Amino acid sequence: MGRIAYVNGRFERHARAAVHIEDRGYQMADAVYEVWALFGGKLSDPEGHFARLERSLGELKIPMPMGRRALTHVLKEAVRQNRVRDGLVYLQIGRGVAPRDHAFPNPPVSPSMVITVKAIDRVAAEAKAAAGVSVITTPENRWGRCDIKTVGLLPNAMAKQAAREKGAAEAWFVDELGFVTEGASSNAWIVDAEGTLRTRDTNANILRGVTRNTLLDVIRENGLKVDERPFTPADAEAAQEAFITGAGAMVLPVIAVDGKPVGAGKVGPVATRLRRLYIERAIATAI
Repeated sequence: MGRIAYVNGRFERHARAAVHIEDRGYQMADAVYEVWALFGGKLSDPEGHFARLERSLGELKIPMPMGRRALTHVLKEAVRQNRVRDGLVYLQIGRGVAPRDHAFPNPPVSPSMVITVKAIDRVAAEAKAAAGVSVITTPENRWGRCDIKTVGLLPNAMAKQAAREKGAAEAWFVDELGFVTEGASSNAWIVDAEGTLRTRDTNANILRGVTRNTLLDVIRENGLKVDERPFTPADAEAAQEAFITGAGAMVLPVIAVDGKPVGAGKVGPVATRLRRLYIERAIATAI
C-alpha cells in the first residue's frame, strides 16, 4: 500500500496530494506545524502537542480548523490508512488560500490543513542512540519568535545541511552572547561537570519542546537535579554528557561537539537512562 496524505478534508495518495499555488503556507510560510511520535500506532505526548499547536496558531491568529476531538480522529485515521505502527505524524495548518498580499486576508479565509505519516525503524533508532551522535555549532540567525512552531524553517534547514556535510546529526544555534539556544530540530542538553542537567529556559524564545517538557517531569520525578540555565559550547565539551530531545530524536546522546569529544566521548549512563524512562512514559500516555 502506498502512502496516504490528508489535504483539506480529503485523503489522497501521497504522490497526488497537493495544495493551491496561492496557499499562504507555501507563499509566505504563514503556517504552523506539529509532530507526534507514534508508538504502536498511538500518538505520544498528546496534551503537550495539542497545547503547543493551539498556542502557535493563537500567536499567528489562525483559527483551529476543527476541535481537538475531531482533529484527533483525523490524525488517527491518517495513521490507520498508512498502516504505520512506529513513526511520525506531521500536521501543518496554514492561514489558507488567498490572493498574494502580505497582510492577512480580509475577510478571513478557511485554514488549510495537511497531514502526512511516515514509518521509523525503531531497531535502527535504538542502535543510533546506543552509539551516540555528533553536533556542530552555528551562529543564531533565525527570527526572534522561535517559540512559535512556524513552517519558516530555511535557517534550520541550512544548519541541518551544514551538519550533514560535516558528518554530524544536528546543529546547535549559538546566540550573540555565546550561549547555545537549541538545535535545528531539537532541544539541547548537557550533564555538567557537577552532574546537573542543564537546558536553555524557554524565556529565551526557543521552541517549547514537548519532549523537553515531558522529560523535565520525568527528571524531577526521579529525583535528578535540573537547572534551566544556558551553557556554552565550551561547557558542553567539558560536560560529563550531552544529548538532544525531540519527537523524532526522543532522547539522543551527543558524544561530540564541533569534532571535540563530550566527556569520555561515548554514550553516558544519564542519557541512556533518560531515554528509557522517556520511552516508557511516552508509551504509557499515548492515545
